[in-house]
Amino acid sequence: MENKKKKNYENILSFIPTGEYYYKKALKELHREQYPKAHKYLQRATELSPKDPDIWIQFGIVLMEMQEFEQAREALRTAYDLDIDKTETLFFLAEVHAHLGMFLEARNFAKKYVENDVQGRYVAEALEIIDFAEQEDWQLFDDEGEAQDSEYFYQQEKARRLMEEGKFPEAIVLLETLIEEKPDFWGAHNNLALAYFYIGESEMAKALLHDVLRRNTGNLHALCNLAVFHYYEKNEELEDVLNLLKKIQPYVFEHRYKLGATFALVGKYKEAYRWLRSLQKRGFDGDPAFYFWLSHAAYHSGHEDIAKQAWKQLTKMDPGKDGYEPWAEQAAMPHADALEHDRDYLVGKLDHVQKSERLFGLFLLGKSAHKQEIISHPNWLNSEQPTVIETYMLGYALGHPFKESIPEEMAFVRAMEAAEILYQEEKMVTEQNAAVFQLWFMLVEKAFDENFGFKNPKALAAAAYYMVKSSRDRSVTKKAVADQFGVSAATLTKYVNELAKFLPLFES
Repeated sequence: MENKKKKNYENILSFIPTGEYYYKKALKELHREQYPKAHKYLQRATELSPKDPDIWIQFGIVLMEMQEFEQAREALRTAYDLDIDKTETLFFLAEVHAHLGMFLEARNFAKKYVENDVQGRYVAEALEIIDFAEQEDWQLFDDEGEAQDSEYFYQQEKARRLMEEGKFPEAIVLLETLIEEKPDFWGAHNNLALAYFYIGESEMAKALLHDVLRRNTGNLHALCNLAVFHYYEKNEELEDVLNLLKKIQPYVFEHRYKLGATFALVGKYKEAYRWLRSLQKRGFDGDPAFYFWLSHAAYHSGHEDIAKQAWKQLTKMDPGKDGYEPWAEQAAMPHADALEHDRDYLVGKLDHVQKSERLFGLFLLGKSAHKQEIISHPNWLNSEQPTVIETYMLGYALGHPFKESIPEEMAFVRAMEAAEILYQEEKMVTEQNAAVFQLWFMLVEKAFDENFGFKNPKALAAAAYYMVKSSRDRSVTKKAVADQFGVSAATLTKYVNELAKFLPLFES
């Protein structure tokens, strides 16, 4: 029995698959147009035979068929680096760059292919790419039709992709090498500043941008990046940079896009809409980010139809954005007079030195069309030592539940019920009724600290309303306000007196 087992094992042949094995399996799947299976086999083939240019070329072709153009370019660049004499790689590099809209590089690779393989299989297609690229991006070529430093631009794109993947140290090394080789490559300088900013080296990032502006006065990308840095850090210098950007009138599409996206990111939606909409009117075929910012800019500047059209285009390109529309939490377009939708007013409250004003701001935040933007901001809601009531207010703004079994939380909930009753009077906060809310949150701050129970929210809302209105208009009577809020005049008087304890200067 033991000998029989031994004989069986001796007859087993070891099987160690190679890249060539998976490459052939991939080719069979390609004949059947089974691209996902071919992709799977080729990916395995590249892992087992990473030095085989033929495998990398075929992998790049399959990735193009699957519309994965960025990955296809990387695969084809690898193939080219492994064997620069394989002319067909040049053609496929031309093709993938054309798909990516990088016409300068597409033309260069196609031209190189034709020059190196006059009788090549893809000469006709390569000539078409050259012709198309020159028609599409003629402004990128000099008087002799020669492109400038396309390899540097490729390296910059590689660094940008590393940043998108969160590999900032690697991107920094690559960009610093680029700058050392080409000191006037301003795009690399600007991307290096972004990379430093993302790893927390904000002073180094700003120093790089100031150096660019010193050596290349008026560099739009540097100014826009500087505005974004000041915005995230909540620096006073932001307004100075924005005032400068408002004076710039660019003609180049890329500059209009950068300017519009920057204005949208920092919340200057009217300016953003002007530039992004101007691009759309001129037939600019944008990427998902373009339609994202156009939709936000249009929505927040009162152009609902354009906002929805842009968002529809965005979700066609990126279905994952469905459900994140700027109006997702709004039943209708924000009223033009509603302060909760006035971004600058809201931010001013959230940044206010007085706690009661910050509480008011957090209440507004819960009703604002800018809520998603604000809560994603790295600094606005990150108070170093938030008080209990500020923590409650933020939770309330974000829709977190409270426990009625905890007296402190129950008191807070009643205080918010009173605020909601005041809000329902006009269904928004306006310049005319803002004083009522400011008083209410001043009272809430003090009363909460003294363990006030906030019983009878309706009467409390009426009392706060009366305290403000009567101080401005002597003809306002307790009976009229009591009737308005559905309480008795006696009950109103009782709660005016209770609230007055938290506002010593008020006389009932």
